[in-house]
Amino acid sequence: MKAHTFTILALATLGLAFFDPAGHEFRAPGPFDSRSPCPGLNALANHGYLPRDGKNLDYEAINKAAQDAYNFVPGFFTEAVQMVFDFNISTTDRPNETFHLFDLARHDTIEADGSLTRNDIYFGDDVHFDASVWAPVASDLGLNDYHYSDRFVTIETAAKATRNRYSLAERVNPEYNASALQRATAYGTTALYLLTVWDDDNNAAPKPWVKALLGEDRIPYREGYKKAKIAKVNDRLMAMTQALREVVGYKP
Repeated sequence: MKAHTFTILALATLGLAFFDPAGHEFRAPGPFDSRSPCPGLNALANHGYLPRDGKNLDYEAINKAAQDAYNFVPGFFTEAVQMVFDFNISTTDRPNETFHLFDLARHDTIEADGSLTRNDIYFGDDVHFDASVWAPVASDLGLNDYHYSDRFVTIETAAKATRNRYSLAERVNPEYNASALQRATAYGTTALYLLTVWDDDNNAAPKPWVKALLGEDRIPYREGYKKAKIAKVNDRLMAMTQALREVVGYKP
């Protein structure tokens, strides 16, 4: 591992030296702010890359925020944003052009059962972070046992944690929906969070970065996160999704 990466992670573990960038300080959402089931999008709003109220968003806002904070290439989220309009789930005054983050919680359109951080809609709330859902996932990812010899979430670890979450959701939710959407997106959302906080120097995702993003809807600047120098493209997402599926033998 490169020396400077080791130093960053060591200091971050001690809670030292790192701060949110000026103008993009983390701020938890207020009671009237709009948020989604997606930690990565919520984090963009919580840090002010998107409007902090999470409302009246358009493609350009998502595109610029994802570039500025995470270095996703222009156009990475074109299809995802278009799905909002194709599914007619926007509740704004311009439903063919804008949407609120909360609109993404419409079940079995973009949102599906088996979230790593949110409960299934069957239990009443698929939007807000659920500690009881997250706890076993975090344990499977090893996020509560950080050691210098075990600092990263790997493809293998992430795949098995996601498989366990899907299995648990299917057991406890009598209306668990293995729809076409569920099958198509399986392991894709895991690939997306990994790619968002992927450390190219180590070919893995630092555990503190994963914990901040998924557990707090926060970009892990305080843990030493830096925007990747290598732009994140759709081909990498698809390759990572396939690698995750191969670990657990999943076939959509």
